[in-house]
Amino acid sequence: MREMTLLVDEEQEFDDMGSYNHSTVQANLAFLLKRLSKYSVSIELSLDSSSLDPVRFKVKDELIPDVCIYPKRDLSIPFDILKMDDMPLLAIEVLSPRQFSSSLLEKFNAYFTLGIKSCWLVDPITHTVHVYSNITHWRTFAMDEVINDQVLDIQIPVAEIFE
Repeated sequence: MREMTLLVDEEQEFDDMGSYNHSTVQANLAFLLKRLSKYSVSIELSLDSSSLDPVRFKVKDELIPDVCIYPKRDLSIPFDILKMDDMPLLAIEVLSPRQFSSSLLEKFNAYFTLGIKSCWLVDPITHTVHVYSNITHWRTFAMDEVINDQVLDIQIPVAEIFE
């Protein structure tokens, strides 16, 4: 039985692995957000979600957004933080070829419940970014537009994300 559990976990890990486009878009987002100079940007950071009901939210004790931002902060030296208790201002998920947007929306529901202010769903195939201010309110931005996250006052040209 233990082998089966490990196999399922490994399959889940494989499904969550990023492709070339996913990885490049993720790096572009981190660069563009870092360039704003008012945020600390993290990639694949573990967020503590142990306070959430695992049945209602379909989560384990941590959530890992592709990219997230905090108000500007220093590195945690000499001791690293393995799982953040403080929630970021923004969580970004980049849709990968093996993911469905519905599963990411379930994650967004958990993010908002944890106190995250804004969530972005980035789709490399359609070159669109969906900016959520809550689970039922979002705006979609296309290639020729500038993202306007009104909650965090962030503006980024969509085309620069997909270069």
